[in-house]
Amino acid sequence: MGRNDGAGDSDRLLKDYDSIIRESSLLTTFSGFLFGFLLNISVTAPEELALVNRITLLVATTSITVAISLFVLPVIYHHLQYPYSDLEKFKRRAHRFMMFGFVPVGVTLYLSLEVAISLLAGNLAFVIAAVPFVFVYILFLKRK
Repeated sequence: MGRNDGAGDSDRLLKDYDSIIRESSLLTTFSGFLFGFLLNISVTAPEELALVNRITLLVATTSITVAISLFVLPVIYHHLQYPYSDLEKFKRRAHRFMMFGFVPVGVTLYLSLEVAISLLAGNLAFVIAAVPFVFVYILFLKRK
């Protein structure tokens, strides 16, 4: 017997909501850990840490704060707009929030790596820190 009561649509709807909210939670958690790590380093940084590294840590901490805000927006939007009249609109907005959040996460990862490398390589660290990102970008271009 087939079901024509719309239960299949309801199941798909719940699966879509659940998937988006779980992704948002995972990204928020990852970013939160990174934020805590950077905040700890910023607060406990030794006095001899170069000014450029202090500024870099400040920018990285600010950047990850923006990322967390963008990653948590789908959850906030979910609670403000529930029940939805347009699931596709929710999915598009949640996707955009998360995609925009990847930019500050990338900036934060780059700057954090730069600070770590600069302790050994000095100003050359800005170039060396870009190597993993260029490598991943090349792999992304070569995907099939």
